[in-house]
Amino acid sequence: MTLSFLFFGHTTDEKWSLVQQMGITEVIVKLAPELTGQPAIDNLDSFRRSQEIYAQQGFSIVGLEGDQFDMVPIKLGLAGRERAIDRYCRMLENMGKLGVGLLCYNFMATGWYRTHTRIAERGGALVSGFSYEASQREPLSAYGTFSENQIWDNYQYFIEQIMPVAEASGVKMALHPDDPPMSPLNGIGRILTSAGAVRRALSFSNSPAHGLTFCQGTYTTMQEDVPALIQEFGSEKIFFIHIRDVMGTRADFRETFHDNGPTDMYATMKAYYRAGLNVPIRSDHVPTMAGEGNEHAGYEMKGSLFGIGYIKGLMDACEGTSTYA
Repeated sequence: MTLSFLFFGHTTDEKWSLVQQMGITEVIVKLAPELTGQPAIDNLDSFRRSQEIYAQQGFSIVGLEGDQFDMVPIKLGLAGRERAIDRYCRMLENMGKLGVGLLCYNFMATGWYRTHTRIAERGGALVSGFSYEASQREPLSAYGTFSENQIWDNYQYFIEQIMPVAEASGVKMALHPDDPPMSPLNGIGRILTSAGAVRRALSFSNSPAHGLTFCQGTYTTMQEDVPALIQEFGSEKIFFIHIRDVMGTRADFRETFHDNGPTDMYATMKAYYRAGLNVPIRSDHVPTMAGEGNEHAGYEMKGSLFGIGYIKGLMDACEGTSTYA
């Protein structure tokens, strides 16, 4: 497996040097216009400019993550959906032209969602958390209410339109489960809230391009059997891995340090190796540590360095043995 890092935009700063110093050269990026100040990457020239900036700094873009432009019309089936799908297909074609073969995507209209971002953790570090009770006191979305059935219909339509283009372009579509795995939020149904739901999503296409981002923390929050799912989905369907840990239940949880949660992280890492995975893997949702601001909760740099080092240790331990039992 290849240890990677998630960058937002393409403005070089201290993070770029730190990531290089940690020995990471293959990166995952989000290049939405609000992050780059350039047109969205359905524009090939815009995409190529960003790729060149990373290459000049010694990085290879191996994948994209998140919404690279406004996906709400697609996810909610609103006016403008067909145009958005056309743009999405052009983006996939551009990925193929530039040799970027992985797209971590989600189908959460309300996105990655937390009710708290300043929960005290070990030594005063700050982590994010979620309370379903608190979320129910928040207002409905500006788009109104949508049932889970509506979201399922929209997801199936999306897959039917884009998967042939992804396959022809050599792009692996890696579906991220809903985080948190609770429905509804702000009046909008969320569908990818269990392993069973993810199996249903996979049934919509038998394309070899149709697979998963295995977000370990989200499946832990679902209280699924994580090692068993790794073995079930295996190298055929797991295209990308997110590593983090959480404490609590799907209705009330908080993030924690990689070494401070309920998961046997070494046993889980061995499960990835036992499944024969050879995919990008990255640290996710880290604590904000001493001396840092909390403007980017879950993605500040000191916690990321901790996570990278911890995962490198797990990987080295696994690679140093021939058995993963």
